[in-house]
Amino acid sequence: MTANATTDGRRARGDATRRKVAREAAMVATVNGLDSITVGSLAERTGVSKSGILTVFGSREAIQVAAVAEARRIYQEHVIAPAWGSEPGRPRLEALLEAWRRYLASSVFPGGCFLATTQVEYGHRDGEVADAVRRLQREWIDLLEAELRTAGSPDPVSDAFRIDALLNAGNTRYQLYGDRAELERGCVLAKAVVEAL
Repeated sequence: MTANATTDGRRARGDATRRKVAREAAMVATVNGLDSITVGSLAERTGVSKSGILTVFGSREAIQVAAVAEARRIYQEHVIAPAWGSEPGRPRLEALLEAWRRYLASSVFPGGCFLATTQVEYGHRDGEVADAVRRLQREWIDLLEAELRTAGSPDPVSDAFRIDALLNAGNTRYQLYGDRAELERGCVLAKAVVEAL
């Protein structure tokens, strides 16, 4: 075996460990928050040794940042990508809202929307993890504002605020009461903002 093959094999194993641990950390964060993530609990949940996790990440903060990045990847896969083939503006907004509804209804994350959970937890903090959470939320708001602008909204900033607030309220009540009607209500009211354009 050549040195390159050995290096590539280690890198592939490291990448697989990184993905596995980051995904589990993202899942845990929606139920217990990013602060609840520990190397020990991730080792138990993933079967990866503590030393293996620390070799790949180096610190708990790096794991938290990786959890946000993994949540972003999952969000892209389940919410953004399914809507991206739609025409920009109102059709894409409607497709985004439908994809978001399906994302929540199918319990992609066990504790509901990753964005909703982490923005409350990290809204008043500074540091690398808080910055990653803010960037993720800002990307979503920027996307809504851009599509609303294309759809002819006279005030895309306020309309994006309303849509995001309604979706968050639907998610929060769905998680709190376990009543899917609450999720649907939030989505229907958010869709009404788009339909009014």
